[in-house]
Amino acid sequence: MRFLLLASLALVPVAAAQAPTVHARSAAECSQTSTGLVPLTELGKRRYRGWQGGLYPSGQNRPPRAYLARGLAAAKRVQPIKGRIVVLSVGIANADQEFRALTKLATGDAEIDPTVKLVDGAMAGWDARRIAKPGAGYWRAVDRKLTAEGVTPKDVQVVWLKTVISGEERAFPNDAKALRNQLRTIVQILGKRYRSLRLVYVSSRSYGGYAVTAFNPEPAAYDGGFAVKWLIQERIAAKPKLPWVGWGPYLWADGLTPRSDGLTWTCEDFKADGTQPSAAGATKVARLLLRFFKSDSTAKDWFLAQS
Repeated sequence: MRFLLLASLALVPVAAAQAPTVHARSAAECSQTSTGLVPLTELGKRRYRGWQGGLYPSGQNRPPRAYLARGLAAAKRVQPIKGRIVVLSVGIANADQEFRALTKLATGDAEIDPTVKLVDGAMAGWDARRIAKPGAGYWRAVDRKLTAEGVTPKDVQVVWLKTVISGEERAFPNDAKALRNQLRTIVQILGKRYRSLRLVYVSSRSYGGYAVTAFNPEPAAYDGGFAVKWLIQERIAAKPKLPWVGWGPYLWADGLTPRSDGLTWTCEDFKADGTQPSAAGATKVARLLLRFFKSDSTAKDWFLAQS
């Protein structure tokens, strides 16, 4: 599908609203190296189809001061339980592969507090709609993974959440609103299942332009960033009790068009379906995750070893 690039002084480029028609292919669509869309982190106060950019309100990429203070207070409550700070991943197959890559990178990293225990709870075949059911078999499978790692649901204090709605074809903003609603339910489930949960970091998808399946191509992959943004805005306004919810690393970049920090996505970063990460792509996300946990003000104090 060809994306339309509309330019003006007031508006940023936007892509066609509907997800592309996808036919069965044996290899990723490597020619789709750009959509013309602008990462939320660089959109700022400009608008995408009438909706302001930025990861947080007012086009900002940092939490409002009062909300950040709540996040820092929650972070201070992250302390070892039975000698462990359990960080659990929740979400789709992509998150599974990326979190496993993070675990590999973290092994032997002397900068990481030895009490930090990474447990991969993300799984293939479980999208947001399926996970957002309290009685879903997904949650029993996660509990089995925790048990296999020698910990319990009561030990989980931090979650990294990354998921999508499989086969999403609704036009923006309906696609993002639907995912926001599912994310809201998942966070509620997390709070009830993991009584020691303090922090939930949410990431949206990476680039979907190379996709040749209907799982979550562009622009749904891009639009998912607004779902996360709006979920967090709700939490800011509602002032709920724990867990505190904030952005994890923002993973979307426009294919081969470099982000301001240099991030790009090549076709080689994905498997033949153009959607799941290759080993290189999973490692790229893992490095972004590791950098986030080591540097974010709500994470570094409990993630890094104390000198």
